[in-house]
Amino acid sequence: MHRTHTCGELRIEDLGKTVTLSGWVQKSRDLGGMTFIDVRDRYGITQLTFNSEDNESLRSQARELGREYVIKVTGTVIERSSKNPKIPTGDIEIKVSNLQVLNESKLPPFTIEDETDGGEDIRMKYRYLDIRRNPVKNSLLFRHKVTQEVRNYLSALDFCEIETPYLIKSTPEGARDFIVPSRMNPGQFYALPQSPQTFKQLLMVGGMDKYFQIVKCFRDEDLRADRQPEFTQIDCEMSFVEQEDILNVFEGMTRHLLKTIHGIELDQFPRMTFDEAMRTYGNDKPDIRFGMKFGELNAVAQHKDFAIFNNAELVVGIAVPGAASYTRKQIDELVDWVKRPQVGASGMVYVKCEADGTYKSSVDKFYDQADLAQWAEATGAQAGDLILILSGPANKTRAQLSALRMELGNRMGLRKPNEFAPLWVVDFPLLEWDEETERFHAMHHPFTSPKLEDMPLLDTDPGKVRANAYDLVLNGNEIGGGSIRIHDKDMQALMFKHLGFTPEQAQAQFGFLMNAFQYGAPPHGGLAFGLDRLTAILGGQETIRDFIAFPKNNSGRDVMIDAPAEIAKEQLDELSISLIEPKK
Repeated sequence: MHRTHTCGELRIEDLGKTVTLSGWVQKSRDLGGMTFIDVRDRYGITQLTFNSEDNESLRSQARELGREYVIKVTGTVIERSSKNPKIPTGDIEIKVSNLQVLNESKLPPFTIEDETDGGEDIRMKYRYLDIRRNPVKNSLLFRHKVTQEVRNYLSALDFCEIETPYLIKSTPEGARDFIVPSRMNPGQFYALPQSPQTFKQLLMVGGMDKYFQIVKCFRDEDLRADRQPEFTQIDCEMSFVEQEDILNVFEGMTRHLLKTIHGIELDQFPRMTFDEAMRTYGNDKPDIRFGMKFGELNAVAQHKDFAIFNNAELVVGIAVPGAASYTRKQIDELVDWVKRPQVGASGMVYVKCEADGTYKSSVDKFYDQADLAQWAEATGAQAGDLILILSGPANKTRAQLSALRMELGNRMGLRKPNEFAPLWVVDFPLLEWDEETERFHAMHHPFTSPKLEDMPLLDTDPGKVRANAYDLVLNGNEIGGGSIRIHDKDMQALMFKHLGFTPEQAQAQFGFLMNAFQYGAPPHGGLAFGLDRLTAILGGQETIRDFIAFPKNNSGRDVMIDAPAEIAKEQLDELSISLIEPKK
């Protein structure tokens, strides 16, 4: 056999045992007549010892080993004279009697250590080497643990794991689809699923009652640190439920994960409407681990001769705790930060709340102490705080101040990765206006049910209609979202109409679902978690790449296998595809 034990298994209780280990050479050291080799596998590191007095040829063989050679050794477990308390096997070492090189290795392009000298690009190119490093290896093992706990929790509640197709039909709603040509049906195409949405609804029509799936999904959209073209969802659906039932089940699952993984027990999650989240934090996924809530200042700032505020749709500020001590240089740096193109503010007003109860602002020329005291009251500022104020179009200004709030949270160490603050955001708008197409689109998807009391507004003020939709937010990140679905064919037809579909278009795109609704669809709803993001946040990070075995870069490329890539003309001909030469 190649091993009797792993490289992280042996302890002082194993003294005297004859063992066989296999793994990779981490490092080697020569000390006098002794050679020490650290051998590593997924489970840990064990030190090997070779003594020239016992076997000079064996020690000579050991000295020829390079980093990352794959070796097999047999020897006796002995007590280390110089113990290493930093590793679990640090009390013992193996006195080697036999060494076999299973495979040689080129010198790796970066060091296989926790703190590596490899940049992100080179580590992605050699991802199989990067996975040998503890940070990446442990992230993948952590993902496995999260996935197992999810399966255990849902299975205990009688959820059934069911697979749905990967080759489906392209639909016009949502992000761009990845398209797959069909060789057997020339000129026709499959799409890779952005989610299993319609299939899980059909499973509810089929009476499967409680469904879940840990499933790959695909979206052809711009990428960033927390987004990949292919990602994994914990996709769930339930029948004969209302919104409260779903919130309770998946709040329970999140509490289960926090308890089993981190030993953290949380009370019932707070809830906040979409409107309140936007008004108070400027976005629909607020990080509530820290304060700095928005204070709207129109009523107390638009009565003096300050045109910037008077001409603004919204004047809004936050109180930064303890920041009245900021120097002019520090404040100017924040002004420059909000003026960056990524944020887009034209400027910023500040007020220092001095310890003696007075105020010093960048607009003292226009506002007196009584005015500034009202601003402090509106933003909740105390003595020693710094009030930062932006103004302009309402939606744009809220987004800018939200970005500033998060930046300050990072700079001030308020976004602690080992603290967890979940939040339900509910009552999302059913529809949102798209300036480019000049029509309403479904904020979530076309199958989300409106609140019945808002139905009359569909014809008169569709932007005011609220949905039975909800997001679960954790530490300022949306980790899950869902809705109660439409299960009535007439209401679904009405929704398609308001989304700009003709009856013929609706039938062509979604006829299979509307037809199914004619055969007794139960009330149903569900939720999908982003597994990649959920795992990263539970693991104390906000970038997801280390929690994915083989991620793609920001251009959507897998630099390790060099994909996407061109395919042969013969394959294109088989698929009835002809390429258009790019213009020179």
